[in-house]
Amino acid sequence: MSEFKRIAPQQAQSLREQGAVVVDIRDPQTYATAHISESRHLDIHSLHDFIAKADLDAPLVVVCYHGNSSQAAAAYLISQGFSDVYSLDGGFELWRQTFPQEVSKQAE
Repeated sequence: MSEFKRIAPQQAQSLREQGAVVVDIRDPQTYATAHISESRHLDIHSLHDFIAKADLDAPLVVVCYHGNSSQAAAAYLISQGFSDVYSLDGGFELWRQTFPQEVSKQAE
């Protein structure tokens, strides 16, 4: 895969069930307030370490607020060697509406 794919929350949930890593690129305060259960917060400070330790072939779902910023982040992760990257259409806001039971209300 040379480009990321945009996927709906239902597809992202299926990937999560198969072991995909979900990374949330929203600001730390917003992430701490509510995020997709078992997701990892990723920002400029943690990005290098994440890339260095990650399995570049494992599926990776990138999440932002509404699905716009995650596309740029997904493209960047592809450029860093990740081979199976997805951007969540509608972002966390659509995820929260679709899977409210899969939202954690505090940092994990």
